[in-house]
Amino acid sequence: MKTCKIVNVYPEIDADKYPVKTEIDRNFFISCNIISEEENGESFKEILLYLKYRNKYSQNEKWKKILMKPSIEDGNLEEVSYKAEIKFNSLGTYIYTIEGEITSLGRRKTTIVYDKLIEVIVEPQYARFSSWYEMFHRSQGKIPNKAATFKDCEERLEDIKHMGFDVIYFPPIHPIGKTNRKGANNRLWVYPDEPGCPWSVGNEFGGHKSVNPELGTLDDFKHFIKECKKIGIEVALDIPLTCSFDHPYIKEHPGWFFYNPDGTLRFAENPPKKYEDIIPLNFYPSPIKENQTAEKARMEMWNELKDIFIFWINQGVKIFRVDNPHTKPTEFWAWLLKELNKNHPEVVLLSEAFTYYEKLEELSKIGFSQSYTYFTWRDSKRDLIEYVSKLTNSYLTTFLRPNFFTNTPDICPTIIQTGNKAAFKMRVVLAATLSSAYGIYNGYELLDGKAFPGTEIYADSEKYQYKVWDWNAHDNIKDYISKLNAIRRENTGLQYFDNLTFCNSTDDFLLGYLKTDKKNKNAILIIVNVDQFNNHQGRITIPLELCGICSSEDYFLHDLLTNKVYKTYGRENWFKVTPYIEPVYIFRITTSPGNYSVTIDDSSVELANKHFEYFFQIRERVIKNNDPYARRELAQFFDNEIVPKTFIGPEFNQAYMLQMDKLSQMKKYGQYSSIVNMYYVTPGH
Repeated sequence: MKTCKIVNVYPEIDADKYPVKTEIDRNFFISCNIISEEENGESFKEILLYLKYRNKYSQNEKWKKILMKPSIEDGNLEEVSYKAEIKFNSLGTYIYTIEGEITSLGRRKTTIVYDKLIEVIVEPQYARFSSWYEMFHRSQGKIPNKAATFKDCEERLEDIKHMGFDVIYFPPIHPIGKTNRKGANNRLWVYPDEPGCPWSVGNEFGGHKSVNPELGTLDDFKHFIKECKKIGIEVALDIPLTCSFDHPYIKEHPGWFFYNPDGTLRFAENPPKKYEDIIPLNFYPSPIKENQTAEKARMEMWNELKDIFIFWINQGVKIFRVDNPHTKPTEFWAWLLKELNKNHPEVVLLSEAFTYYEKLEELSKIGFSQSYTYFTWRDSKRDLIEYVSKLTNSYLTTFLRPNFFTNTPDICPTIIQTGNKAAFKMRVVLAATLSSAYGIYNGYELLDGKAFPGTEIYADSEKYQYKVWDWNAHDNIKDYISKLNAIRRENTGLQYFDNLTFCNSTDDFLLGYLKTDKKNKNAILIIVNVDQFNNHQGRITIPLELCGICSSEDYFLHDLLTNKVYKTYGRENWFKVTPYIEPVYIFRITTSPGNYSVTIDDSSVELANKHFEYFFQIRERVIKNNDPYARRELAQFFDNEIVPKTFIGPEFNQAYMLQMDKLSQMKKYGQYSSIVNMYYVTPGH
């Protein structure tokens, strides 16, 4: 009998070096193949493979077994792949493997076992699907040059809930250092009443486990969390593992820091940037206590840093944004993330890793739930397709969940510095629909894009000063964001990031993509004009097979932003996107018209008949006379009269388009699929 081996187990990362990830609300799929290791021997009669899994940290838990199914019926057993799915009933870290029994034609049985135990981390739904609002706490008040409080922040909850966000992310809420405190716009000196940068943690009021008295008390913060939970919002807290020069750790643990040759503390740098008000931690401190080993010194420090997270978890925080994790040792994060996951699998950590791509990927592999990405800098159609394709259609989907932020306190992207409303709308839709987790930094909804010329640095940033905002300023896009987040909640296709398909487009600025959820029969088509200043039009090829729609079947495009409905057919559709009206379409694709009906008004039909006759006459001159002037006349007439009414867009006329297409499909006119197709196949340059 042939000997066999289990191979190509998926998902598995780097030969089981790292865990894969999934979420509690979705099924987890595993596949594998079997190969014969010898050419000669009895053939197989039956192969039974079982997927085995259990919770990693429940040693007494018995293995659960699921029979794996061959991917094709009645196929060659020696070439078939096998699949199974798990529906986890609790959060945590699980291990899985595969074993099987092979029966030969001679009824001999052999057991095969996969030689690895693969880890999978099962996390909450909000690890994958969440809408973040970065709320700078100090600037939520109404009095100039005075800090806001947690109570002031509570007064904004209704506004943020109305916009549809389910995560409020706070910058650090801890006491702020006084030594080398930064002034407005990162100035190296301060006036007496300037508040400093919140990322400079620690003063006489405490460190990472304390609250800045300007904001209120720990009880005030807990009350804020309670009020958020009442309306379905989680609070995310920023944890920067750096210290100010006034942090209590400096006196308590002097060995945890780096020193200059003259004995002074070394401040943090990220050349060419300098952080004169912050000092980095030495994650491998030398022992300074009697009889203390280097290992004990290290673990004493690491356990204290872990206790920072545990402290805030005990106050009700489930989500953390980790500042600059790429500047700390990977070994530390791998240890910490496993320690937290053992007892707190509900906790989600976002990695703020704007660094080399390989480092960003490594941090996700070792266990960070989400990661910042370079989406913030990807503006062009080509860049977006190339970058997002890798994040959403590759092996990365097994461990890296991208969180697309439109902007941050450190990044005011060039594209929004124009103040053009179309740019703000377009970028927030891209963030919210290309990924299932996204965020904005407060002020985005007010079209704030004021930066220092030639930089991405916000001018008068609230990182270094108090600020009072008019949250209802004229010309804001709050209602637009509210509608966008409602669309995300109501359409399950937008609640995943690994179900994205880019559509072919004939225009360099029209980006089309499809997101589908077959289980819930939800298909969403997004068309974006990435040029915020100019109109663009072109053909988008819609992969109808992914929507469960036949190429000959009529279907409807329901624009969820404007509530307009378009009846259409075929894979090829033509769109015109006018940024000063709407830079984006979000369509739900369906074969049911719902309450929609086409009003066939006589004037539109009459105009279509008139235009078609004129169009056909010019076209005949082009074809039969090889007349270049007629070709030019045809092009002008098509662009000026027919395109606006037949391309899906602001001037689209459903009755006109249907009549034009009906005439084009008649035998005496050549039976073309549409008036647009009839035009583009006309001979000529």
